[in-house]
Order: sequence, then structure tokens, then C-alpha cells
Amino acid sequence: MRKTPEFEDCFAELIRLPSVSCIDPEHDQSNRAVIDVLANYLAELDFTCEIMPVSAHPEKCNLIARRGGSGHQPDNNAGLVLSGHTDTVPYDAKGWDSDPFTLTKADDNYYGLGTADMKSFFPIIFETLKRLPDIKFKQPLTVVATADEESTMSGARAIQQANTILGRFCIIGEPTGLIPRHIHKGIILETIHIQGRSGHSSDPTLGNSALEGMNDVINALRQWRHELQVEFQNNEFKVSVPTLNFGKIKGGDSANRICANCELVIDLRMLPGMDISALKEKMRRVVRTALADSDLKLNFNTIFDGIPPMQTAIDSEIIQVSEKITQQNSSSVAFGTEGPFFNAMGLETVILGPGDIDVAHQPNEFLQIDRIEPMINILSKLLIHFCQPKQ
Repeated sequence: MRKTPEFEDCFAELIRLPSVSCIDPEHDQSNRAVIDVLANYLAELDFTCEIMPVSAHPEKCNLIARRGGSGHQPDNNAGLVLSGHTDTVPYDAKGWDSDPFTLTKADDNYYGLGTADMKSFFPIIFETLKRLPDIKFKQPLTVVATADEESTMSGARAIQQANTILGRFCIIGEPTGLIPRHIHKGIILETIHIQGRSGHSSDPTLGNSALEGMNDVINALRQWRHELQVEFQNNEFKVSVPTLNFGKIKGGDSANRICANCELVIDLRMLPGMDISALKEKMRRVVRTALADSDLKLNFNTIFDGIPPMQTAIDSEIIQVSEKITQQNSSSVAFGTEGPFFNAMGLETVILGPGDIDVAHQPNEFLQIDRIEPMINILSKLLIHFCQPKQ
């Protein structure tokens, strides 16, 4: 096996490479440089690497790297997948005390954009493998690095749509504070736009207020939210019901003009067992009904295709083994992950990583240094269990 860089050097190189993903094209960047670095490292660790383009964007890529098993042949019924995303969210440089693209070691932490969420997972994988030089990969190990988790999930969607064969069990190294997580809510983001007719505010008959129409929409959606929360509850979550947040509203331009246009952006978080397509259609019916007699024009815009809820069975082997190794009961997280896409491909998936979500997506993001050795120990035991099983 050829020599790979030391942990800190590898970590620093990944942080140095910008890979922001964002639904706003102004901030969106390629992740190809990160993918190329990871492919080089994994090739040095005797992995066979495949770089998968994502959609029509030539600079958005996934990496699928395989090692072990029967002639390196992928098998949906065997093996372990270690997965992480290569992208980060945008950043506000003025809020940082250090360069977000320089791995900075201070106060027993590593600082930098993506340190917790979640570029640290890859050098931890490499360090784990270097410490297990004698492991016999009777079952294959697959390392997956994806694009655009922080925006559209296009990387995970591409793998799913290609019917890519990966393995039997999956660990996604998102920031969970070393606690296994088997369940999270799904997400819908939707824009509702109402077009009315402007006119002088002294006579309401001269126009048709989009703002007043939006008020009717909000009231109808609030009632629907109440109905959802009565019908659906899951006590595994801190917030045990589905939520519907009115996150942004924009309309009108002057107090003495009837508002001609109004736009509302909503965030709907649904529980496992609630279907994205059915919810979206029901939401749109609620809005259309609220405006049925108004003569206002209505338009919907889906910001992205949404993240399904995730739920891996608590008695799944990956959950049971993760709980035993970490000595922590598996629980829920509030954020979305690529987990439901892997579950939909037949993999039993656990979310388990060293970072903390509380410091992600903000200036001075960091990873606690004392989380690194425990995560290496966890991965080592998981690799031995799933890739070198006892006969």
C-alpha cells in the first residue's frame, strides 16, 4: 500500500478547496477539485474509483470507490458503504475569526468551513484504513462522496436514479456528536406567488389585492397545519408533529397603491410515513381553494425537489451494532440528510459522525479534536464487523 498523507495534511487540503453548493447560481461552485483529491487518496489505499458526473453540470461529480469482496464486484446484499457529501454551505467571511479555507488549530478545535459538516469524515476514513492494514475485506467496502447535499441533493439523486449497486449497510458521517441516528423528518420548500391588479388605494374596486389574497392563503395553510399536527405525531422527535413555517413574504411597493404582487416562501417538515408528493398536492389544493373566488392569478414554484423523511428500523443490524459500539441509543435528528435516498436503494442506513450540528452552517465552524480518535475507533469496529465477519 502506498503512503497517504497524514491526517491533518489531508484534512487541511480538503478545507482549502472551495466547494460551496447553493440554489443561487451566484454562490454555487464546483466540487470537482475535492472529488479528484479524494479519488487520489483512495487509489493509494487500493480502491477502484469511479467519478460519476451529476446531471448536465460537468463540474459536479460523485465519487464511488470500492475495495474488497469478490473481485471488487459490487453486491447489493453485502458490504459496507461509508458516505459523505463534499460540498459546504455559503459563508460570510466577515463573521470568521480565521480564514474559512485554512484549517486552523486552536482551543482544542479544528476551525474551517466544512470541518464539522462534513469534510472531516473523509480523512477519518483514511486514518481508520491506515490503522487496519491487515483487515481482510471479505465483504466489500465502498466509499461514496457526493455533490450538492447542501442544496438540491442532486448527487444522491443521481446515484439512486442510476440504480447504482453499493452494498448492504451504510454509514453517513453527518455531524451527530458520535451518536447514531436512524430517523429524521423530510423537507418541502415552496414559493407561492399571487398576481393581482394595482389601483389607487382610495377605491378598492380599482384593483385586486394580492396581499389580501395572501392573507387568505396563510389563514388556510394555518388551519391545514393544525389538521396535520392533529393527525400525525411521532414522539421520537423533540418537535413531535409536522411543522409549516412561513419563512419569507414580499409584496407591494407603496401604502397608497393596491398590492399587485405578493410572494410567500414556506418550509414544510414532514414525519416518516408522510409522502412528499401527496403533501405537496394537498398544500396546493388548500391554496387554490382559498383563492377560488378571488380572480387572483396563482403560481407555485418548487425551490427543490424536497428531501423525504428517513427511518431505518431500530432492529436493523447497522443500528444495533452502532448502538453497541457507541454505547448510545439511536435517536432522531432535526436536519435532513441523504439517508432516505440510500434507504430507498435498499441499504440500511445510520447517520453517525463526529461533528456537532450546533456549529454547522455558521462562522467559526469547528470540529472538536477529541472527537477524532473516538470516531476512528467506532469506524474500525464497524469495518471489522461488516467487512471481515466471523465465519
